[in-house]
Amino acid sequence: MYSLFALSLGVAACAPATVQFPTGAGTSLQGVSRIHGQITRHCSAVHSFTAELTLAGRALGERLRGRVIAGFAQPDAMRLEGVAPFGAPVFVLVSRAGVSTLLLSKQSAVLTGEAPEEVLAALIGVSLGPADLRALLTGCVTDAPVTTGAGFSNGWASLSYTDETTTFLRRTNDTWAVRGARRGRWLIEFPAWSGTFPSEVRLRSEDVDLAVQVQQVEANAGIDPAAFTVRVPVGTRRLTLDDVRRAGTMREIP
Repeated sequence: MYSLFALSLGVAACAPATVQFPTGAGTSLQGVSRIHGQITRHCSAVHSFTAELTLAGRALGERLRGRVIAGFAQPDAMRLEGVAPFGAPVFVLVSRAGVSTLLLSKQSAVLTGEAPEEVLAALIGVSLGPADLRALLTGCVTDAPVTTGAGFSNGWASLSYTDETTTFLRRTNDTWAVRGARRGRWLIEFPAWSGTFPSEVRLRSEDVDLAVQVQQVEANAGIDPAAFTVRVPVGTRRLTLDDVRRAGTMREIP
């Protein structure tokens, strides 16, 4: 797994045009299980995943741009490591079994014991857990069972899942491709794919519009379990989640 995470903030580029997904009830779609199997074949067997993520957009009232090195392992392990252009890492966020540790080495500060989705919401406005993020970055969107499907004009279709996710697909010849999804408060778009996995993911909600370029992907290469822990030096100052929220999006905590 990558050991570096290069982070730089700045003014984000103009947001790309949004994908127009079909609306309405559509018509009953036949072969839902077969279609679901086709669109998840590449990602359902992924047990570990690493990638370099380039972020640009708006979150929590701020514009941001940065690069992230991320690593995930089933069922819910995650590591995000941030390194300034020079010197020690800006932060390391690790999570396993629903509990995370956020280490800010330059500030000699640490947040422990919080849910990873709460920490990510405070950092970048994305309130999604490790398994959710892994599903998005691999293009599976959700691990929930599929229930029904609907067909629309111009080759569009949708699949519905037990967790109330709706995935939008478009067919080219006999092949279906995932173009986006609605999941809770999130609208997800996959503007581009590179081989097996998405090369771009866009997340939108009322207060977030974030484009993520996905590069240097490696699946099922294996990650040392030690990567999902972090050593906290003696004397490190303790933070609360409110401290991280007050600091704002991906800013250094004073």
